[in-house]
Amino acid sequence: MADARSRRIVTHGEVRIDVIDEGSGPLLVLLPSAARDSEDFDEVAAAFARAGLRVLRPQPRGMGRSSGPLDGLTLHEYAADVAAVVEDAGCGPAVVLGHAFGQWVARTLASDRPDLVRGVVLAAAAAKSIPPALRETQAKCIDMSLPDAERIAALRVCFFAPGHEPPPSWLAGWHMASHRSQRAATAATKQEEWWEAGTAPVLDLQAAQDPWRPRETVDDFHHDLGGDRVTVVVLPDCSHAMLPEQPDKVVRAVLDWIRALPVSDP
Repeated sequence: MADARSRRIVTHGEVRIDVIDEGSGPLLVLLPSAARDSEDFDEVAAAFARAGLRVLRPQPRGMGRSSGPLDGLTLHEYAADVAAVVEDAGCGPAVVLGHAFGQWVARTLASDRPDLVRGVVLAAAAAKSIPPALRETQAKCIDMSLPDAERIAALRVCFFAPGHEPPPSWLAGWHMASHRSQRAATAATKQEEWWEAGTAPVLDLQAAQDPWRPRETVDDFHHDLGGDRVTVVVLPDCSHAMLPEQPDKVVRAVLDWIRALPVSDP
């Protein structure tokens, strides 16, 4: 039986990171998408823990009990928060799974601290170039001043495949101050500083109906990062949200890939 879920605070400097911790075994860190917190991973985190992994979920700054400066940041500061969590666990290196925005932080961590990263999972990573209209629709998803019906329609476009309705939790759970900080941090960080994810093995876990990742870009990361490093898996019947749509398929693909990784030295 997986170890019970617990919660603690990890500090470094003036930053406090709220961490959800469950399971035991090799370390897996889950990083959420933009403006959302790591409780989106509840279902898959429990499944990973049952499968024999220790699963850590750091809440980004401004979410849960996590706190720290939100202005003047780059992706390197967000990655340093995750590094502090991995070091505090004392059982790394870790496989780091980032969903959407979270995979940018994961790649930055792998670039800045390769000693802490065993592998990187890019879950629903967007293509390099995104149509402005899609970003405008995304803005409606997170604008809680709009009518629910308008936001649900936007969520269907940006995050959910046909036949998959956005759950109620996706109308709530948006952290706007953190979102503004994350967007500014991304703009303040040169893409070449994190794009290649260091030298870690990479699982490019794609959703077959993700508008942020058109099918003509299916092999882009395989080419950009090197075919010997990148495994591409495309999950059917899901879009950018991925986790609430196909949790079992996400867990299976990630576990299969982790089990094929080289065993880390103690």
